[in-house]
Formats: sequence, structure tokens, C-alpha cells
Amino acid sequence: MRNLFALLSGLLFGAGLLLSGLADPAKVLAFLDISGVVNGHWDPSLMLVMGGALGVYLPVYLLWVKPRMARNQGPVLDSQYHLPSKTRIDGPLIVGAALFGLGWGMLGICPGPAVVNLASLDPMALAFMATMVLGAYLGRLISRMIARRLPGPVEA
Repeated sequence: MRNLFALLSGLLFGAGLLLSGLADPAKVLAFLDISGVVNGHWDPSLMLVMGGALGVYLPVYLLWVKPRMARNQGPVLDSQYHLPSKTRIDGPLIVGAALFGLGWGMLGICPGPAVVNLASLDPMALAFMATMVLGAYLGRLISRMIARRLPGPVEA
């Protein structure tokens, strides 16, 4: 049952990305390029998508998720919520966020839409996904190498 709901959630998420335009790199780049405000070419529509997502999720979080977490109850189809355990802002987080932002700003695509775009079999989408997987592998490899050289605990 969990796998079925995971599949349905993924399909709903992918459909939302397609419907909203977040899977279209040109639309994302038109939103990120705020220099277009001056000449009228800026596309603020993705701000409405993000606002709509917050408008749906925030009440659900406040009225359902947060109270269940306070009572140590998990989601409906699991025994616990799987939240990040790391809460400290550190160098790897900042570097990772900067690389993510640079990649998103240069190409107009991030991991969620990249997975959706794989269905198109577009060579650029396939190349993006391959380099994303390679980057994740190299990032882990570098983290492990650094962890071996530095004293004390380093999370990878």
C-alpha cells in the first residue's frame, strides 16, 4: 500500500510540475532572470505556483502534521516522519546550496523536474540526469575523503 501511494504521490507531483511549467527550463529561466523586469520580459507566474503550494501545504502542516508529530505519531502510512537530523548550517550545506542554485540558474532545471523530463527522452534531460548522479557520487566521495583526513565527527 505504501508503494502504491508513493507512486501516486510521485505521479501527482510530476503532473503538478508539468502543469505549472516548473518542468520547462525556459519558463524557470524567465522567472529567475529578474533583469527582465525592466524590459517587461520577466515571468512572475512561478511565484504564483510557489504561493499556491504554500497555501495548500501550510494549513495541512499546521492542522495535521505538526499535531501528529507533537503526539509522536507518524504519517498515515508510516510509523514516523523522516525529517533531516542535521540542523546546523555548515560549509558543506552552503557549498551544496550554492552549487544547486548555480545549476538551477544556469540551466533552469533542478532534480524534481529533471526526473519528469526523463520521460521525454530529450538528450539534454538524459545528460542532466547523468551529470546529476555523477555529481552526487563525487560529492559523497569527496565528503568521505575529507572525513578521513579531519579529526572528529563529520556527517556525509
